[in-house]
Amino acid sequence: MAKQSAKSPAPMMTDPKGQTLVCLRTLSESEPATLATYLKLGGYQSLKRLVTEKTKATDIITEVKISGLRGRGGAGFPTGLKWSFMPRYFDGVKYLVCNTDEGEPGTFKDRDIIRYNPHQLIEGMAIAAYTLGARVGYNYIHGEIWQDYETFEAALKEAKEAGYLGENLFGTNFSFDLYAVHGYGAYICGEETALIESIEGKKGQPRFKPPFPASYGVFGKPTNVNNTESYASIPWIMQYGGQAFADLGVANSGGTKLFSVSGHVEKPGNYEVKMGTPFAELLAMAGGVWQGRKLKAVIPGGPSTAVIPASVMESTTMDYDGLSKARSSLGAGSMIVMDDSTCMVKALHRLSYFFYEESCGQCTPCREGTGWVYRVLDRIVKGQGKMEDLDLLTDISKNISGRTICALGEAAATPVISFIKHFRAEFEYYIEHGKSMVDSKAEQG
Repeated sequence: MAKQSAKSPAPMMTDPKGQTLVCLRTLSESEPATLATYLKLGGYQSLKRLVTEKTKATDIITEVKISGLRGRGGAGFPTGLKWSFMPRYFDGVKYLVCNTDEGEPGTFKDRDIIRYNPHQLIEGMAIAAYTLGARVGYNYIHGEIWQDYETFEAALKEAKEAGYLGENLFGTNFSFDLYAVHGYGAYICGEETALIESIEGKKGQPRFKPPFPASYGVFGKPTNVNNTESYASIPWIMQYGGQAFADLGVANSGGTKLFSVSGHVEKPGNYEVKMGTPFAELLAMAGGVWQGRKLKAVIPGGPSTAVIPASVMESTTMDYDGLSKARSSLGAGSMIVMDDSTCMVKALHRLSYFFYEESCGQCTPCREGTGWVYRVLDRIVKGQGKMEDLDLLTDISKNISGRTICALGEAAATPVISFIKHFRAEFEYYIEHGKSMVDSKAEQG
């Protein structure tokens, strides 16, 4: 991008906790969510420059590709490549959708973006709208965070009154309207096509793909869907350059990543760190394993990603390739830490209930399979399990995976397969003795 090459050096955005702040760079401010705070950090200047200089869409997409930004909602698909799928010369309305519907257990990063830095998300969506030729955008916000929804609505009002949203922005022919949509807590609406169905006022159920949203999305029109964190990274990329963002991370994993760290740690919360940060360093930022206990296992990206035992996790780096080598995935960055007092049988039992309850019921393998998995595990924790149940659970899970319209099938199957693979001895003990191995050890001493 010729007009983008002369950029100021990217600042070292660290804080006392050791975070590298991109999406949450307003955290140190007294009123982080306000327009005044965001303008002080150079907010909306990238949008204004791109629009008034009539920067080519292809140049912006190239810069996003250089950044190495990948979807932060779980799939990890390259953002710049996804943008290039939108039809450039479509004669009609195109839409932009932000997925802030984080309903998976342990996932709570996007709410902090709209709570502490909503204007960066708004600017990121406006830049994407300009690039992709979208006239209207929707931010679909999870139904259980009403206060944060109101914070985002207040930011929308500020942005519109200041001339950063609406008709003929900066005296040009570019117009963009953005609306907040409040969901109702359905996990399935985190899937992009189910989310689109919900925006249209329908029951939130996934669509068959193809066609993909880029050709048939909201109201049957071309639509781009990205995660909150993905859009919120765009203003920084446009301000300091794609290469500067890529350099924050490692190969194949550019930039920073927000990790929602929960479970058995001293300081649970959101931590924004450079991609490629060692797990041990991130765990230390979260205060380490609580109560002086030992690490047993970690679910690195949310329950839809495979559990990793401590012996493997302790040497793993937090990036796409690092977690892939550990036979798991980055997911949404929802890191659940489990100490040595955790019963893996009971943990899986609880997770299986979640997926059973949240299945939309559209696909038979998911609707029936998640119920079978939960009932078998329920039988085991009640002391009525049989050794053949372990192979049965694995078989059911493999018959769910890859046979559903959306990825909830894989999400439900992955923890079952990985828990039994890594902690089979615990499951066998529970079946043989009718109680938890962990509980038995605690009783003995």
